[in-house]
Amino acid sequence: MTIVRLGYVAMSMELKNASPSKTMTFTQFQKYDDREAAIRKLERIALENLENTHRLLKNNYFNEVHFYRFSSKLIPLANHEALSGWDFMKPLKEKLAEIGSFVQEHKMRVDFHPDHFVVLNSPKADVLMNSVENLKMHYVLLKGMQLDPMHRCVLHIGGNYKDTKKSLERFLTNWSDVPVAIQEMIMLENDDTSFTLDDTLYLCEKLGLPLIFDYHHHLAHHRNENWQENWDRVVATWTASPFPIKMHISSPKSEDKFRHHSDFVDVDMFFRFLDEVKGTVPQIDCMIEAKQKDKALFTLMKEIRKRGNIEIIDGSTFKLS
Repeated sequence: MTIVRLGYVAMSMELKNASPSKTMTFTQFQKYDDREAAIRKLERIALENLENTHRLLKNNYFNEVHFYRFSSKLIPLANHEALSGWDFMKPLKEKLAEIGSFVQEHKMRVDFHPDHFVVLNSPKADVLMNSVENLKMHYVLLKGMQLDPMHRCVLHIGGNYKDTKKSLERFLTNWSDVPVAIQEMIMLENDDTSFTLDDTLYLCEKLGLPLIFDYHHHLAHHRNENWQENWDRVVATWTASPFPIKMHISSPKSEDKFRHHSDFVDVDMFFRFLDEVKGTVPQIDCMIEAKQKDKALFTLMKEIRKRGNIEIIDGSTFKLS
């Protein structure tokens, strides 16, 4: 028996006017004659993003969705070098605490997936430094929500730089420059072009990090097609985590655009994975990475309800028998 819990990423297609990723570009910022007025504008945008995040969480609770990925664009220009010294946390503390309280009260699982420019295996010192600064921003947001930052940030390994082995070893070398508190936030995911499941397992086992298995990415990029042979190793990387094992689920847009995410999740593709892992873990949390976000989750649940050997628990959770 395995419980499966579905989640979605950042935006809602169902709840209107609730973007958590409204922004201001640095070009727009520079158009303000009064720097302090521009900063106040940034803070208002950030507060609106957090208010919409809170609305999304409330909507999730109403719809029995317990798993959600925060937007990494909550605070516009938070790490821009021209805004160093800006204490963006000061006006956000109260709202962040409200969000964290809501998450804890309703026992939700939340995390982040920082943007693609967060690259911990970069050969460039400035890229590594900026990546760590970006992760520190995620850390202080989680602390502001009074949530334990452990295993809350999903990362790809980074760039391949035309040499997989050297790029993996550089990740290990650069890891010593990452503060321990940030290290404890990290989970690693196999990607669809550079680093396979086997590559990612190598780092996760070396560093004691949880591995988030992306089934779609694996189908697009692998050396060993039979991922099942490594499933016990994937599960073992979660031994020290306070959370159930997590994976990503999406479907190809088309055969010729296989790596691109579709609007919805192919239920048969999803169950080809689930049929292999049921009974191996008590619970698995599945983050849907589909273009239609929460609508894709609700559509998938409707299709799951039609299948046999399934016990529906609530609006986003079911049991495999």
